[in-house]
Amino acid sequence: MTANELAQLGASIIAILFVAWLAKMMGLGGDVRIRDEEQARRLANEAVDGFNPAEVIVDRAGIGALLKDTAGRHLLLRRHGVQFVGRLLDKHTEARLDRNFLTIGTGERLLAPITLDLGERAQVWAVGLRVLTI
Repeated sequence: MTANELAQLGASIIAILFVAWLAKMMGLGGDVRIRDEEQARRLANEAVDGFNPAEVIVDRAGIGALLKDTAGRHLLLRRHGVQFVGRLLDKHTEARLDRNFLTIGTGERLLAPITLDLGERAQVWAVGLRVLTI
């Protein structure tokens, strides 16, 4: 390798390390999770303006949440890339219960069904979603 090539290689490595450091300082990337019910409530209000959750359950891994408001509407929060999206659930919702796991599909092609680990309360939420599909 010539001195010019070595200088180019060194500059490239420094540039890559700088961009990685900058991305970390800006909070980009990473493993995004819902930490608690309060964060789920805030995300729900951002997704659907005026959505006032009366009940909230967060997946044990923090990858999603289900919320129900005082009007009986159900909202699914789920990760989509490094952000969360919210979808109001309706009669097109597909829900499948498997012990503590509830798999929910919105019928949208861009959002594959998601499986949430809701623990012992999965059955209660599955019954609530069943009412939507009738």
